[in-house]
Amino acid sequence: MLQQQEHNEPDVDLNLALEHGLTEEEYKRILEILGRVPSYTELGIYSVMWSEHCSYKNSIAVLKTLPRSGARLLVEAGEENAGVVDIGDGLGIAFKIESHNHPSAVEPYQGAATGVGGILRDIFTMGARPIAALNSLRFGELSNDRVKYLFKGVVKGIGDYGNSFGVPTVAGEVYFDPSYTDNPLVNAMAVGVVERGKMARAIAKGTGNLVMIVGSSTGRDGIHGATFASEEISEKSEAKRPSVQVGDPFTEKLLLEATLEAISAGLIVGIQDMGAAGLTCSSMEMSAKGSSGMRLDLDAVPLREKSMSSYEILLSESQERMLLVAEPKDEIALKKIFDKWDLHAVTIGEVTMGGRVQVYHRGELKADVPAETLVLGGGAPVYSREAREPQYLKEVRSFDPTSLPLPKDYNKVLMDLLRSPTVACKRWVYHQYDSMVRTGTVPVSYDAAVVRIKGTKKAIVLKTDCNGRFVYLNPRRGGQIAVAEAARNVACTGATPVAITNCLNFGNPYNPEVYWQFKEAVTGIGDACRVLDTPVTGGNVSFYNESPDAAVLPTPVIGMLGLLSDAEKAVPSAFQSSGDLILLLGKELGEIGGSEYLFQQSRQLLGDAPAMDLNAEKSLQALCIELSAKSLINSAHDCAEGGLAVALAEAVIESASDLGATITNFPDPTMRPDFSLFGETQSRIIASCNPSNFDRLRTAADRHGVQLTQIGRVDYNPRLSIRDRIDLGVAELRGVYRSAISIAVGETG
Repeated sequence: MLQQQEHNEPDVDLNLALEHGLTEEEYKRILEILGRVPSYTELGIYSVMWSEHCSYKNSIAVLKTLPRSGARLLVEAGEENAGVVDIGDGLGIAFKIESHNHPSAVEPYQGAATGVGGILRDIFTMGARPIAALNSLRFGELSNDRVKYLFKGVVKGIGDYGNSFGVPTVAGEVYFDPSYTDNPLVNAMAVGVVERGKMARAIAKGTGNLVMIVGSSTGRDGIHGATFASEEISEKSEAKRPSVQVGDPFTEKLLLEATLEAISAGLIVGIQDMGAAGLTCSSMEMSAKGSSGMRLDLDAVPLREKSMSSYEILLSESQERMLLVAEPKDEIALKKIFDKWDLHAVTIGEVTMGGRVQVYHRGELKADVPAETLVLGGGAPVYSREAREPQYLKEVRSFDPTSLPLPKDYNKVLMDLLRSPTVACKRWVYHQYDSMVRTGTVPVSYDAAVVRIKGTKKAIVLKTDCNGRFVYLNPRRGGQIAVAEAARNVACTGATPVAITNCLNFGNPYNPEVYWQFKEAVTGIGDACRVLDTPVTGGNVSFYNESPDAAVLPTPVIGMLGLLSDAEKAVPSAFQSSGDLILLLGKELGEIGGSEYLFQQSRQLLGDAPAMDLNAEKSLQALCIELSAKSLINSAHDCAEGGLAVALAEAVIESASDLGATITNFPDPTMRPDFSLFGETQSRIIASCNPSNFDRLRTAADRHGVQLTQIGRVDYNPRLSIRDRIDLGVAELRGVYRSAISIAVGETG
């Protein structure tokens, strides 16, 4: 008979279920499924598996509207731990992005570090060797001491884990906005390469096959981390530090090598990372996927703390652990491999028929549950929440851009923009990351990271992107822009965008205005992915990103993967040669809604997001890719935060020290100069070319229907001169741009 209590555990009733984050309706459903009152251990299982973090119960219905298939996809969204894209030569790229926001708000160093560790495990459990890591970070303003603490801790946690593990952190983004003050966003992305035909699956099948736990011992860290990630940040969060896991990158490196060796040797039937909800999630999901069950003996689980209950063992989120299924004949061979790498490999159960997971501890049956009732795509709840257009939209969109006074000093405006931490160079951040380990990263300034695929001429090109201000002002269009800009950054290098992963960061889904933002943003992402032919391979939803004061800006981060057939043809973002013509590809509309310029001038988030013509965007990217393939351009740089003036400044700052630029022509001389210089109109690229190639460029632009305007020249005079508005030395620009963040965090040495 199933035991109802363990070590004086409380009787299970509705109040206890509510304390576990379940609703009354969900508790009644558990009673119906089991035909009885659940044990305390079973209540813990249902509470974590039906949490938003594991079940996506408030988001999956919306996510299913995204384009999830494509010719290049070897694994489609939701099938496995990560999506896999075919890049030819018998190789696939596994990639995924996930959040670790709530843990990082409470304990920034370990929260960020274990976020990196978790996403890396998702990649190598596929049989893929990680070759790159990226991140997307959001914080409040650096004038706030707690924000500085969070910022420093997160960056150090990411750097220490990735550097110690031995994966290059090749790209990322950092935004600063007051909305993220109490609830930072820490999204980690990992990318790996796998041979076709050698991918592992997260499945349990084969009655009598062994269930093994490999890697580290299990402790009490991280218990209820999944439910912790499914509630709002508050003053009580500080008391939940035990919900934050502790990582060990050196053990993870050993686990990587042992796992890949075991997969390569054909010894594994199925394998899954123990991430959110630990042993509970991996055992239930693997069983459900294989239409199987499991019989688990928790007495066999290696523990690092005494007297752990079945509840604690099942819900622990201790890091660097995997659950695998293997045939009995391979048990000794597997143990030899993991023993060689000084890791546990312990048999804790077997695969059974019937679809039930039965958990024994100290000789007693502590849980007996049907796995299918617990998982996403199975019996986990699915909800469509009330959605209502926010009241604030009418107010912010009533803003009249012409009411903004003209600047008195354009030089000062540009310098202030370059000093803004959102715009400024992130070298204080990325200098803490090892970007060159494994020697695949191309060490040149590009709009996106370029990583060679060894043994081929190819490179993959990677970028994370999202402007939360645009999503706040116009969620659907903001979602479109997030995809389009990530793809545009990839196209600027000459690569073809092929697929995305996403990390959707929003507030409380029970707030109808937040849910409307979410639905609209996902719709916009789908719009863009269909036009740009970049299907969604998977990702993560992170709700409840808010403090008692307000939600964060809606921030659907896009992780974009591009493919470059010849790494040697990658196009840098900085100007290269004196005498080159400077060109603007795309139409200038002078839009300042949601721009960094408008925020600096007004300290308010006003207006509408910039217009987005997805077909025009596709044509612009196709043009840039063609020009790169034919070696007709020497540089290409997207116009983003800070607009045309900042893009030009960045192109000279990152160029050779003796180069500058003279801009003599505005695309539209009748437009207000501040709107033209600092507006954030989409679908614009600053390119440079040898004058001898100009006619061929114009012909190509006309064929693609893209407006091309010659606006100036690169020269040996190390100044940026923009008509009669801006005239600044490159050394001055470079000094402000590169030092702004280190000054803001008080580390100027």
